[in-house]
Amino acid sequence: MKPTTPPDRPLADPAPPPAAGAYSPADNPHKGNRGITRAWFALKNSISGIRFAIDEESAFRQELTLCAILLPCAFVIPATVVERILMLGTLVLVLIVELLNSSVEAAVDRISLEQHGLSKRAKDFGSAAVMLALLLCVGTWVAIAWPWVASLLR
Repeated sequence: MKPTTPPDRPLADPAPPPAAGAYSPADNPHKGNRGITRAWFALKNSISGIRFAIDEESAFRQELTLCAILLPCAFVIPATVVERILMLGTLVLVLIVELLNSSVEAAVDRISLEQHGLSKRAKDFGSAAVMLALLLCVGTWVAIAWPWVASLLR
């Protein structure tokens, strides 16, 4: 079946889809920095993101407080180097996942503040990721620290 158009408007050919690999960073006006300049701006943006998370995200502040409390504990609890790396790594993982969750929430809110099933799903996925990171952190700390804590309680 041939598509119909009003007589005063000719039938336009749709634009062909872009070829695979058609994107080029050279075409992006926001990708002008290279080398050490790019790294410098990336560092500045990263610090800005962390500052914004501290100022605006209460969950990030709570998790950062948890990290500040547990960080010295990781060096008091007798543990191997690998166990200590796991303890500290799970703390950092919680902060990373919270930052990613906050970025998803900000992007969804940027698109629209109205209630929508897909917006809720995206935010719930981010929240679930944070919960899993927290469970991993708690499990790791309990598994490594419990024998020491139990010996103190005897």
